[in-house]
Amino acid sequence: MDTLLDTLRTPARTVNNAQLVFLGVLSGVLVNIVVLNLFVEFSDKVIIDSFTISIFTAVLLTALLFVITNFEHHISHFFFERHSGRAWKFAGVLSVWLVLFGSKFVILEAVDIVFGEHVELGKLIEVILIVVVMVVSKALVAGVFDWLGRRNESLTSP
Repeated sequence: MDTLLDTLRTPARTVNNAQLVFLGVLSGVLVNIVVLNLFVEFSDKVIIDSFTISIFTAVLLTALLFVITNFEHHISHFFFERHSGRAWKFAGVLSVWLVLFGSKFVILEAVDIVFGEHVELGKLIEVILIVVVMVVSKALVAGVFDWLGRRNESLTSP
């Protein structure tokens, strides 16, 4: 049975978009599990009853952040790419800020509805910190992944 590394090293195989999406989602969930559990360990205000619940919470947060990020990109596209003028730019900045700020309340409520008393992400400040650390951590992982790909290309090209 091939391991994942053996599969990726096989030159006859190619990686398709579905596989890349799967790896992206998987790495996002794993990063979110680590971030959540570090907050549980180092913050008295973030409480998750068990590791299993932290995995499900990370999956929920990954899905919510995906939806929120796509919604924010649609709003940005509408205000900044389809319209011009100062009023549109101001409305765009205000709209994006409202989505990003308001989404934290959506996250808190969704986690409360799904997990109830088993998960406490703290107050608004803790949720903002958790989301920022998750987004930055995923960006760092993606950056390392891209860097490794570029590094490998430079090693194999003539």
